[in-house]
Amino acid sequence: MVTEEVVDLSRLQFAATAFYHFLFVPLTLGLSFLLAIMETTYVMTGKEIYRDMTKFWGKLFGINFALGVTTGITMEFQFGTNWAYYSHYVGDIFGAPLAIEGLMAFFLESTFIGLFFFGWEKLSKRQHLTITNLTAIGSNLSAVWILIANGWMQNPIGAEFSWVTMRMEMTSFWDLVFNPAAQAKFVHTVSAGYVTGAMFVLGISSWYLLKGKHVEFAKRSFRIAAAFGFASALSVIVLGDESGYAVTDSTDKVLPGIDQLEAQAAERIRRGIVAVQALESLRVKTVSEETRAAFEAHKADLGYGQLLRKYTADVGAATPEMIARAARDSIPKVAPMFWTFRIMVALGFSFALLFALSFWYSAKNTFTEKRWLLRWAVWFIPLPWIASEMGWFVAEYGRQPWTIYGILPTHLSTSTISATSLYGSLAGFLFFYTGLLVVEMYLMFKYARLGPASLGTGRYEGEADYQPAR
Repeated sequence: MVTEEVVDLSRLQFAATAFYHFLFVPLTLGLSFLLAIMETTYVMTGKEIYRDMTKFWGKLFGINFALGVTTGITMEFQFGTNWAYYSHYVGDIFGAPLAIEGLMAFFLESTFIGLFFFGWEKLSKRQHLTITNLTAIGSNLSAVWILIANGWMQNPIGAEFSWVTMRMEMTSFWDLVFNPAAQAKFVHTVSAGYVTGAMFVLGISSWYLLKGKHVEFAKRSFRIAAAFGFASALSVIVLGDESGYAVTDSTDKVLPGIDQLEAQAAERIRRGIVAVQALESLRVKTVSEETRAAFEAHKADLGYGQLLRKYTADVGAATPEMIARAARDSIPKVAPMFWTFRIMVALGFSFALLFALSFWYSAKNTFTEKRWLLRWAVWFIPLPWIASEMGWFVAEYGRQPWTIYGILPTHLSTSTISATSLYGSLAGFLFFYTGLLVVEMYLMFKYARLGPASLGTGRYEGEADYQPAR
């Protein structure tokens, strides 16, 4: 039997790798579309400064993209190494969007990102702009399919349990794709990525303006980031609210209290006991219509019955105390959810305020005079990452004790492995990922300090043949 230590270590390892990976994802999503906007402006106006903007911010995008891919690949391997029963139980459903993401979106962006960097002198303006747009689309398509998979974990529709195969089987691919929870998560998550990218550009541009460096370059970057960020921040707030309700069964926008949730969970656990007992009978006896009818009538609560396996091997012998404990444990602890959610929301509104002020003063062409605003923008650079990690915590911790909500408890989802091997792999991942993060920070700071002078065009301060940009 899998121990609680193994479950906790498996969760911690996946959480750690997801945390590191999600440090790279939002910036990739946000910068990809900012690059498309900048290059579109270049093609429309013919001004070289917008080409330089695309190439410089594209350099930072490329660093982030490469390290994001590296941290993301290992996450999928964990489904086989640490979460084998999860992979067996729901692999047919969960694996489909991940396979499509790899075959379509990942190869799309991976192919075109090479053309983006090396095609400036080989392609026409419009051809290169098409490549940039396809890179942005590919990045966001990756998010679509990954969040379809994650949204199904929150709202598992389009699939049902088969007592013959003892696993979940897909009944409707289109229900999986158009899952309301997945769509809400997608628009909220990518909007958060757009905010991150916009804040990144806004903050670094503000730093240049405070230092009096690359002023024309920074002013144009600031304006684009302010407009894009303001629209994105409003989207995050509106769509985030809808995302919260999309994963509930409430249609009147009223959420039940804890006492009600415990009572509902206890009742479903009692019905789940009937489903578990009927399933065991179906597996070891000649199938009777009575047993099949009992299972079909209660199979929607099978997962709730399985919650009791954390406390007893014989679900049918569960005591009222065990049922009450399982019902209580089915509700996430309030304090972590309360504070992380409110930190996320507070940051979201502060981003909207900063972008609104930046957009307003940008429209009035007075933002370079507002040094307090520029300082504010610099200090705000890391905050979108904090908000994104808080949002990830709310979504994933709030789903516990389930890996698939209402279907598969977390304590049944892991592989049969030793705690020792998990300690070793966790330490290895932390060391490797921390090293990658250090590399990312070093390269980002290096090229951000150099600014567009790193392009070697001769148009920016710090270059030997400096001439002012047009």
